[in-house]
Amino acid sequence: MIIFCRLQRLGLSTVMLDDAKYMELALEQARRAARHGEVPVGAVLVDKKGQILARACNMSLRQCDPTAHAEILVLRQGAERFGSYRLTDTTLYVTIEPCPMCAGAMVLARIGRLAYGAEDPKAGACGTLYNIVQDPRLNHRLEVSRGILAEDCRLLIQTFFQKKRK
Repeated sequence: MIIFCRLQRLGLSTVMLDDAKYMELALEQARRAARHGEVPVGAVLVDKKGQILARACNMSLRQCDPTAHAEILVLRQGAERFGSYRLTDTTLYVTIEPCPMCAGAMVLARIGRLAYGAEDPKAGACGTLYNIVQDPRLNHRLEVSRGILAEDCRLLIQTFFQKKRK
């Protein structure tokens, strides 16, 4: 919330303020994942009116499921709530740039916009290593906003892996 107020004082646009607000919620989810020993990635799905449709964190270890990434879990929840796998006119907020699996799922779900925090130079599939979500050969492309609260997102995941290595 402090970051949100700081951005507001700087006179940033409503979209930028909304992005920061929803990314803070995704960071809360990522912190939850870290507390459970999961890679700290969080995601929040929001409709065009700003209503939160779903939120989740990585749960691959807890669910013993390699596909239980925060983004996939949020897409599943959102599709169930929508009653359709097509999640057009939604924005997906994710703390770390999605991997190829998650990027492909977002294209299939027809997400309207992706907003992510920190880049992932080892597995990022939304502009860093690959760009699946904007590949002109595919039938759907997403609008992408990068670097939302990037430093906070990067610091969270770096700290997690530094602790793991000790």
